[in-house]
Amino acid sequence: MVRGDLLEEPVDAIVNAANGHLAHGGGVAGIISRAAGPALQADSDRLLATTGPFFKGVIHALGPRQGEGDEERKLERALSAAFSVARDKGWASVSFPAVSAGIFAVPPGVCARAYVKAARAAGLRKVRLCLRDQPVIDAVLGELKR
Repeated sequence: MVRGDLLEEPVDAIVNAANGHLAHGGGVAGIISRAAGPALQADSDRLLATTGPFFKGVIHALGPRQGEGDEERKLERALSAAFSVARDKGWASVSFPAVSAGIFAVPPGVCARAYVKAARAAGLRKVRLCLRDQPVIDAVLGELKR
């Protein structure tokens, strides 16, 4: 687990906390979308020429909303599917944000259990959970101590 900026993670791919319509207006999806912007290709070409590639891909994970029921299992399944995509593409490292913990309002403890289970079973060389909010960080640290 790291505290930081998902867009600066040293991994092959990042996981986008998506919604069912892939509308990238808020949360992590909005950050990625704004970061991409219309000048993405020019910036990407310049950055690739000087620093090398950033990510091989972005994987969209649709986590559950609080109140749907069975949120922990649904979240673990969504993340496991994202990690499976990474393995299928040959990517060895993935970083993911606090899927479902933000605007989808799933409680930090539920999220922490799902994050840790999915990450431990990922079968990837490196899985990084990139967090910013202290309640989620505290919940994950508590789960990791178990």
